[in-house]
Order: sequence, then structure tokens, then C-alpha cells
Amino acid sequence: MSSTVQTATEVRPFQVDISDDALEDLRRRIEATRWPEKETVADESQGVPLALIQELASYWATEYDWRRCEAVLSTLPQFITEIDGLDIHFIHVRSQHADALPLIVNHGWPGSIIEQLKIIDRLTDPTAHGGSAADAFDVVIPSMPGYGFSGKPTSTGWGPERMGRAWAELMKRLGYDSFVAQGGDWGAFIVDLMGVQEVPGLVAIHTNYPGTVPAEVDAAAAAGAPAPAGLSADERRAYEGLVFSYKQVAYAKLMGTRPQTLYGIADSPVGLAAWLLDHGDGDGQPAVGLVSALDRTTSDIGELTRDEVLDNFTHYWLTNTGVSASRLYWNTKEASST
Repeated sequence: MSSTVQTATEVRPFQVDISDDALEDLRRRIEATRWPEKETVADESQGVPLALIQELASYWATEYDWRRCEAVLSTLPQFITEIDGLDIHFIHVRSQHADALPLIVNHGWPGSIIEQLKIIDRLTDPTAHGGSAADAFDVVIPSMPGYGFSGKPTSTGWGPERMGRAWAELMKRLGYDSFVAQGGDWGAFIVDLMGVQEVPGLVAIHTNYPGTVPAEVDAAAAAGAPAPAGLSADERRAYEGLVFSYKQVAYAKLMGTRPQTLYGIADSPVGLAAWLLDHGDGDGQPAVGLVSALDRTTSDIGELTRDEVLDNFTHYWLTNTGVSASRLYWNTKEASST
């Protein structure tokens, strides 16, 4: 019995190793895409424009290099450990500075660990970037269940609440008695719930997606009603942003009700890319932050580039997690209805 428990809690080294055959299959599928006709409007109201996705697909199939991203990943300590019956993949980089603060960073959808790669060195080695040793963190970045190199749940129930408990267990398993947590998008829900759950060892959270709205205000925003009386200027601006968001959640409603129907994003890389592009980010739909990056090859200030967008899309494709990642929306809907 003890050996079984030890095996279940073991932290195992992990190395990304994608075969040449998998990359050739990706290129072949992109080139074999059967394209629909052009949209019948002059804007993006019908979805991702044909010209935009065709240009991206051409670059993806002929010039993009996954091996560059894989080389970056290979420099980072990565591990797998089983928590609550599921393999959890994570990056774990310890700072060289004494007394570094342990930090677990949570990604969202349509994100992954890929979107966190730029922050690792700045957090673990702040003195190399103009900071002080007192600013240092030990950084843990897990892949959510159903995402990336983590296991895919074979039953329901893996919503943000369960992930919050799993992340607390992960930090404990890594030897951290106290830690902080950060999250955006779904990661923000997870860290919020970790605070609500008062998970052992958690001393603070940071979220870049605060989700606390009075019930009556939320209901009005969902209905597209005018802003309630008495809101301050900041509150009114937040309300207008919430109304905007509710108008752009068709993708979330589909994933929250029929995720298994999304077979096309498991079969077509172009279908997957278009699906991951076509969500609202506060500035527009398709996501302005992603679309604008498709014209950017480099950035001196950390903005997304075309290759980084494709790194994330390729990561989803190679791990075949388009559908499994979508089930998070369904699991959360199920949890909220019980």
C-alpha cells in the first residue's frame, strides 16, 4: 500500500518531445484545408475573415517553426505528478535568491503555459531586470486538467473549485508551506476560489480578472439593460464593459453546453486556430489582442507576436486538447447548477 501511495504522489521529470511525423501531419492538414467562401460582410461580424485565416494558415504551414518553442520549453524544469487521480503537468523554476516567495500562476482559455513563458525569468531573477533580490519568486505554472500536457479528465467534476484544491496539494507536494497565487481568465476564477476555500498555505492572491459583481447588476448587464442609477464613473465604465462581454459569449455558451460537438477543432488545425481566435477580449471579436499580433514579428515591450500566437495554437493541436479544454466550461456550468 505504501509503495502505491508513493507512486501516486511522485513528482516525475517531463520533457517535451514532439515527433517529426506529428509536425508533418500538422502541415499536411493545414495545406489540405477545404476553404469556405468569403464572408458576405465588410467587417468581422460573421467571424474570422477568410483572408486573415488564409494568410495565417499559409505562414503556419510553410514558415512557422515549432522547434523554436520546443527549445525554449526544453530549458525549463518540467514535471508530472498525479493529483486526485489525474496527471498534472507543470513548470517549476526555483529562484537563485534566498527567501524567494513561492508563486503559482494559473492560465486560462484559450491560453496555456505558453503564454506565461515570458514572465518566468523576470520573476525568478529580478536582479537581471532592474529589480532587487527581495522581488524574487519561485514560480510554478501548471497546465489545467484537459489542457496541454496534463491529463484529460475521463469523468465530470474538474471545475475551478477542484483545481484550486489540486493546486494547494501541488504546492504542498513541492515543499511550500506558504505561497501566493495569481491568475487571469479561468485562472482568476481558480485563485478566487482558492481564497474562498482558504486552502492551506495560501497567504494572498492576485487576479487580473476580478469577477465580483452584485447579482442585480450582473442580471441587468446580461440583459443589455441601461446602467443602473447611482453608479460612479468607474462603475459605469465597468458596467459597459460587462455588457460588451455578454454580447460576445456565444463561444462560451457552446462550450458550456455542447463541447463534445466540436469535433472539427480536433480534426482541422485551421478550424482550431479560427476557434481560438474568435472570442472577445474587451476590444473586439475576434480578439483584438491576438489579431493585432498576427502582423507583429518582434516586440521590444513584450507584446504578443505572430509566432507566439502560433506557439499556443500549435500546443493545443499537438496535444489534441481543443475539445478537452472546452469541457471546462461545461464542468463549471454543471457545478454552478448543483
